[in-house]
Parts: sequence; C-alpha cells; structure tokens
Amino acid sequence: MSTFSLNITENFKSLIRFFKGTDFSKALLIGIAITTPIVLGILFDQIEIGLALCFGAFWSSPSDVGGSFKHNTIGILASIGLVMLVSFIGGYLRFDAYVLVPFIGLLSFAIAFISVYGFRASLISFSGLLALVLSFAHDAQSLAVYEYTLLIGAGGLWYLLLSTILYLIKPKAQVDELLAKTFSQTADFLTLRGNLIIPVKDRKSQLVNSFNLQSALIELHTDLRAILINSRKTSGKSLYKGKRLLVFVQLVEMLETAIANPVNYDKMDELFKKHPEFMVYFQDLIIEMANQLAIISQIGRSNKKLPDNKKLIACFDKANADIASFGDKLAEEEYELFLMLKNYIEYQELQFKKLRKIKWLLGNPEIGQNELIEVDVFKRFVVPPHFDPKLFWTSLSFRSNIFKHSLRLAVTLMIGYTLGTLFAFQNPYWILLTIIVIMRPSYGLTKSRSKDRVIGTLIGSIIAVGIVLTIQNTYVFATLALVTLIIAFAMVQKNYKASAVFITLSVIFIYGIIQPDILRVIQFRILDTVLGAGLSFLALLWLWPAWSFREIKNDIKKSVVANRNYFNEITTFYKQKGAIPTSLKLARKDAFVETSNLSAAFQRMAQEPRSKQKNIDKIYQMVEMNHVFLSSLASLSSYFQQHPTTEASLLFVKIAKQIDDNLDVLLKRLDEKPQMPSTSTSRPNIKNEEFDLFFNPKNIANKRDFQEAHLISGQLHWLYSLSENMCELSFENDAEE
Repeated sequence: MSTFSLNITENFKSLIRFFKGTDFSKALLIGIAITTPIVLGILFDQIEIGLALCFGAFWSSPSDVGGSFKHNTIGILASIGLVMLVSFIGGYLRFDAYVLVPFIGLLSFAIAFISVYGFRASLISFSGLLALVLSFAHDAQSLAVYEYTLLIGAGGLWYLLLSTILYLIKPKAQVDELLAKTFSQTADFLTLRGNLIIPVKDRKSQLVNSFNLQSALIELHTDLRAILINSRKTSGKSLYKGKRLLVFVQLVEMLETAIANPVNYDKMDELFKKHPEFMVYFQDLIIEMANQLAIISQIGRSNKKLPDNKKLIACFDKANADIASFGDKLAEEEYELFLMLKNYIEYQELQFKKLRKIKWLLGNPEIGQNELIEVDVFKRFVVPPHFDPKLFWTSLSFRSNIFKHSLRLAVTLMIGYTLGTLFAFQNPYWILLTIIVIMRPSYGLTKSRSKDRVIGTLIGSIIAVGIVLTIQNTYVFATLALVTLIIAFAMVQKNYKASAVFITLSVIFIYGIIQPDILRVIQFRILDTVLGAGLSFLALLWLWPAWSFREIKNDIKKSVVANRNYFNEITTFYKQKGAIPTSLKLARKDAFVETSNLSAAFQRMAQEPRSKQKNIDKIYQMVEMNHVFLSSLASLSSYFQQHPTTEASLLFVKIAKQIDDNLDVLLKRLDEKPQMPSTSTSRPNIKNEEFDLFFNPKNIANKRDFQEAHLISGQLHWLYSLSENMCELSFENDAEE
C-alpha cells in the first residue's frame, strides 16, 4: 500500500475515532440541549422561554468534564445554582455605565475566585462568568426576573437529564477512551525511551521530549485513577471496572519500568559500537512492545484482535541466548559489559510480563472478586476535593496566583466594557466573552489562546463571508450554525484554533438568521475579538503578573521532597524485604506527579518573556537532574520488587544515609532566602573505592548476587553524584541571586 493510501486510511480512522469519542458525544449533547428548547419555543410561540432554557443548558455544560458520574452531577448542580444566582442579580443590572462597571468588576472577581478550589471549581466559575457576560446579550421582555431565573435553572436540569441519559447509554465510554489514549501514549513513551540507547548526538533533546511525554502520561494516569476508583466506590465491585483498574496498575508499572535507567549510556554506546547486533535486539523488542500497545489502543474492547506473544517470545529467546553466549566469552575484567546487557534485557522482560498481563485481562478472563483490588486501599491514591472554608480566606492575598488572576480578570472586564461602551461597539459583551475565554493565570497559555482566537476568528470570518455572499437561505444558515457549533465544542480541547474557526462560523450564521446586515456583524466580530485578545494579553503583562521564576523554587522543593520520600521507601523495602507496601506505591505516585508538575512549571517559564526567565539554564539543569534522579529510583524500585535480593550491607546503609543527608541540605537551601548566608552543613564525600567494594569477589556468592551488586552500585553512585550536583547548583543559584 502506498504512503498516500496509508495516510488516507489513518486519517479516516482518526475521523471515526473522533466521532466515537466522548468530546464529540458531549458536543452533540450540548447541541441537542440548546437547540431543542429554541425549536420548541418557536413552534409554540414562546421564544422567551425557549431562550431561557437554552441559556440554562449552555451555561451549565462546562462543568461536565472527565470524572466520576457523582462528581459530574455535583459539578453540574453547582453550576446550575451559580448561574441562577448570577442571572437573578444580572436581571437587575440595568444601571448607567459608571455604576455598572464597578458591579461587573466585583461580581467577576467573586465568581473567578471560586477557582481556588481546583479544576472542577474553575469550570463552575467559568459557567458563572458566562452567565454574567451573556446577561448583557439578552433582555427578557415578557418574563419577570424570578421567572427567567427559574427557567435558567430548568434549562440546567434539562442538560443534567441529557447528560445522565448519555452516561446510562455509554457508561464505559470515558474509561475506554482514556485507557486507549494511555495505551497510545505509553507506546510512544516506550519508543522514545528505547531510542535513548541508540548512540546519537541529540540525546538531550530526546530526553526533553521524554520528560514532556512523561508529564502528559502522568496527567492521564491521574484522570483515569480518579474515574476508576471513585466509580467503584459508588457502584460496588464491578468486574468491568475492576479489570480495568488491574490493567491501569500494569500501565503505571510499565511507566515506572520505562522511566527506569538501569544502564550507563556512555558505556552502552561503546558496547553497541563494537556489538551493534545487541542494539538491534533491544530495538526490535521495544518497537514490537510499543506496536502491540498501539494496536491495543485502537481495537477497543474487541479481545479477538489482541496481538499474540509469539514474536516477542522468539525475540527474547534469541536475545537471551546470544547474551549468555557473549558473557561466556568475556574476560573477567570485561564482565561488567555482560551485566549491563543482562540488566537491560531483564527490564524488557519485566515490560513483557506486564504487557502479557494486560492482554490477559483484556481477554475477559474469569476472575473472582477476591482477585480485584480493594477500593479502601486504592482510594488513598486519589486526592479528594478540598473545600475547606479557610482556603478561601487564606487565598485572599497577593501571594495567591488565583487571587491575582481573579483581580486581573475583573479589571480587564471593566476596561473592556468601558471601551466597548465609549466607542459604541455593536456588541460590547463580545469583548467580555473573548476576555473570559482567553485569559488564563499563565502567560504562555493566554498568549497562545489569544493568537489562536484571533487567527481562528479571521479564518472563520473569511469563510463565512464566502458562504453568506453565495447563499441567502435561513434554513441553510440554521443547519450550518448547529453543525459548526457542535464541531467547535468537540474540538475545543484538541485544537483551540480550529474550535475558534467553527465558533466564529456558528455565531455569524446565527446572526445571519436574525440580522440582514451580516457583513457588519462580521466586521464587529473581528474588532471585538482583537480588542478582547489584546486586552487579555496586555493585562497579563502589566496587571499583577505571576511570573514562574518566583514560584519555581517551590516546585523544585516539592519534587525533591517527593523523590526523597520515594528513595527512603525504596531503601526501607530493600532492608526489610517482604510484601510490597502500599506506602512505597504512594510515594512512587507522588514522586511521578511532583516531577511532572515541575516539568510543567518549567515549560510555563520557558514560554514567558526572556527578561523573566531568570537563571533558566540552571533551573533546567535542576529539572533535568530531578528527572534523572527519579529514573534511577525507578530502576532500584523495579529491581527490588521483581527480584530476590540479598541483605542490605552496612555500606549500602552508609551511602543511602549520605544521599538522604545531601537532599536534606538541598531542601534547606531551597527554603532559604537569597539574602541569607548559605547553610554550612557537613557533607562528607563518599569515595569511588567505596562503591567499588560492592564488586569485591569475596563478598559475592554467585552471578545473580554479582548482578544485583552491579546494579545497586551503579544506581547508588549515580544518585549520590546527582544529590551532590543538585546541592552545588543550589549554592550557585543563591550566589547569582
């Protein structure tokens, strides 16, 4: 098949997956929820009632996002309550501009500040802001304020009913889609990590790509974990959800094993130059496992299409035989090369073991309830919503980014409405709508959304002009308005620029139905969007900006703390042996999440103006070392969990203690202010000879123990060096500050 045909096939499959996905289902749901009341209102000559129901449904929809059914329901109900309150207040906001502008500022600040309670709260807040801004777009002529408010609430309940029906029809859709995405990204991550063993000059850029994809995977894990565990808490021990939770556990462990770095890349490069056949073995194994994960991501619940294990088994048999033969031929002083290959192939075997377990679980085997994971244990891995009233009051400070964002948004909305009124814009509320959609707490995201919004509006307007000049049919406009609106909602999370194109088309077609001068509508649509985007961007630069360099030290500290806890759990497990404790898995999750958060914080910093990227090279080094530290921890953790190990030696305890002491010094340095003198904590050096003692033949009984000693020695040496380097880097940063 030609490349062209393959591209068409892949694009067609992507399109089918898009139409089957939850984003499109939700967009279709919104389309039905807002058009049905309008159509019925027109048919029964009750358009005011139809519009009120439509607004209520539309304003309540943003909080319908990923999560358990219970949390979604609570989120939608909270949105309904908020939009009813805002609509009731908005019904009386018919003052002169000089009185109305302060009201807009006060209300928008209060609504935006709800975001302090997390992601879902931010979406509820967005619903309230939509209700506030769009209250200027429509004045109910025949309805009292309280009647209009009650109808808004009824519209929200109408949307909740449709959302519940969709969940009952497709209760597994969200889990299946998130799992498929996790399989696909895990496949990409395996491929990326596998490419690191190839001797290349740009290994550093590959590591950066690996860090970014790792962060995306951890975010997916967080969403999937919350859905699987919270839904089992409410629905009992569902076999379907129970099996998916077991699959998820294997995927988390695959990520840990993929992050693990059991080899020294420089020594591996030298080995592969002399023996490139081993590099081919590993490439074949990793690519085949990645391909199988990619296939699993595409087949859904069709267990008949699961790939078999024959090819991988043959690859492992051949690789193990040749590695064993290679080891027999080596001189004693070169035996470390064999151990590197042996450790690396065993890590790939661990991945294969997890892959086989996943395929077995997806094959719908008969398993008993006692084989499922206890929810009481796993619910500890989900962070519950935090609604402490104290958080509200403690966040009323310029130390809080949400406080600054809420204040910034309120002031920008006030300026936007004032300009729209002074210069007689056709629809000043479009300026406000652009601001609340674009403005985000971070500079990079606001900048990209501003650019995408303006470009999308221009493209949509050009397309709309062509269609309007060609077609003058109300029914065609109505159909196009509905179709483009659904596509816009479906694409808002995947491609904001494309979503802006379709939302512009939808708005213009709607106005094309009710206003004859459509070209004037398009003109003002462009002007309002450009002004709203410009105000959002400038406000982020000048109004209480939250630059990342002021916060990233705290993100580094959290990552170091999480890595330190993970390291202590690993060393405790190695010393005590026994069953794998839940505390170790919790520490692993926290280390992964905080390292991912640190990467995200650095990415935000890298998107900010160069003048605000203070010490960015040193900070990048610290971020990279944290990632590498976690990689080394994952190597130790995987090995200790999957192999019988010897007793922990006094030398192991001594080195582990020194690594922990180094991390303690680092944390003290991160806590200090730049003006304060450096902490003078004694950090005695561990000599290279002490690491070499792990290889003392007198202390090693057999090859398996020697392999263990090789891996532990290498990882401890690496962890010790990293902890030393991070301490030194923290001193350098303080000196520069």
